Amino acid sequence: MTILVDLETAEATERLGEDLARALIAGDVLALSGDLGAGKSTLARAFIRAMAEDPGLDVPSPTFTLVQTYPARIPVTHFDLYRLTSPSEIDELALDDAIGEGIALIEWPERAEGRLPVNTSWLVLDETGDGRRASIHGPADVMARISRTLAIRKFLADNGLPHAHRSWFQGDASTRAFERIANGDHPGLILMDHPEKPDLSPVVNGRSYRQTARITWTVKPFCAVAGALKAHGFAAPEIIAGDLDQGILLMEDLGGGKIVDEAGRPLADRYCAAAALLARLHQETIGPQLRCFDGSSYRLAHYDRDALMIEARLLLDWYFPFRLGRQATAKEAAQFEAAWDDLIKRLSRAETGLVLRDFHSPNIIWREHETGLARLGLVDIQDALIGPLSYDVSSLGQDARVSISRELENRIVRAYADARRTGGEFDEARFAEAYAITAVQRATKIAGIFVRLDRRDGKPQYLQHLPRMEDYIRRTINHPVLADLAGFYAGFGLT
Repeated sequence: MTILVDLETAEATERLGEDLARALIAGDVLALSGDLGAGKSTLARAFIRAMAEDPGLDVPSPTFTLVQTYPARIPVTHFDLYRLTSPSEIDELALDDAIGEGIALIEWPERAEGRLPVNTSWLVLDETGDGRRASIHGPADVMARISRTLAIRKFLADNGLPHAHRSWFQGDASTRAFERIANGDHPGLILMDHPEKPDLSPVVNGRSYRQTARITWTVKPFCAVAGALKAHGFAAPEIIAGDLDQGILLMEDLGGGKIVDEAGRPLADRYCAAAALLARLHQETIGPQLRCFDGSSYRLAHYDRDALMIEARLLLDWYFPFRLGRQATAKEAAQFEAAWDDLIKRLSRAETGLVLRDFHSPNIIWREHETGLARLGLVDIQDALIGPLSYDVSSLGQDARVSISRELENRIVRAYADARRTGGEFDEARFAEAYAITAVQRATKIAGIFVRLDRRDGKPQYLQHLPRMEDYIRRTINHPVLADLAGFYAGFGLT
């Protein structure tokens, strides 16, 4: 596969460098080939600045030093082999180390005469009339990523933003990626890149884990839920443009304010404001039938027994062997499911409605200069379901990313209950029981997810949050409704 990109101006070459910075990952090698003045250094400079998120970064040509390393978001090592006197000299430039730590960008790769890694991708710049043409070829996985980033550039151009600047915004535990899009007329936009992925093998009643747990892999649910929230007066991102088939959305940037301080500690008043917002949301009837911005419909699924159970089982499948060094026996698995079956039956009597599912600090935007419902922005809403309303309250009160003290958790729950009582009839005893069940179910699920992210996905950074989830379980497990589960969890050291 070869990709051709016409570059009419130096600015177009810079945009290609910026686009490639959104595609390459650690371990990639990109060889830049072309005559003197073809634009290799222009492209390399734009790539490095985009990766470093610093448009003013000084990026001199490493012609005399041969190698220059930049400690960017993903480290980039820039090689210039023009002054290489022998191909064997490349062995002295620590190319393997550069690939192991980040990305290698190589100008004048021809001087290496076949000594570059087999996974090298090649970008050749040729003159064509008044401009240049880039010809790109390489390994299939790299080419797929480059095709994707160029599709996003075309999407921006098709929606009136051909010259927009793209920069990395954030990722999350899923496969979604986000970018900040800056343009003269629209300085604050967010792009969601969420291509649909092939489903995995069936695990429950012919359905995959993803299907069973009601996890969405398209952008359509996000659009539908955002539109519904906005229609009811809540601050969800406005969709500016979207390609539902490709999984690309351009949306309003709600800002960068947080409900935690600079040290990552919870700001109590903001958490309580978020609890009051939930109470207001729970007074609305939203769903299950929603409508997307393109006129198509979307129906919210229910947080049913299978979804709750397969999430809880992540503790057995991942946390159990991590903590105890062995798989659960058939007897242990049966005891686990029996305890959760009873709790899920009890939960079926809880008050239900729209559940956003990840209502915690990373997904709640504090908007200092707004008032009322607009003060708190809601993002990461694509996995919303119809389920027990206590779920989102427990998600906030036992934040997976921030340590919430027992005292603050109680304040959060009180703020929610007070707001619900103010808004009408509220069965506090029924809510308290549902809160205990959903809090432990969520902590159980996330403990398993954090271990899975480490063991399966190579993301060990999530293990730093594991003690917090263990503490939340210990904090809640003594509720009388959880007595049978508490006895089983004792074997994990979780009671």
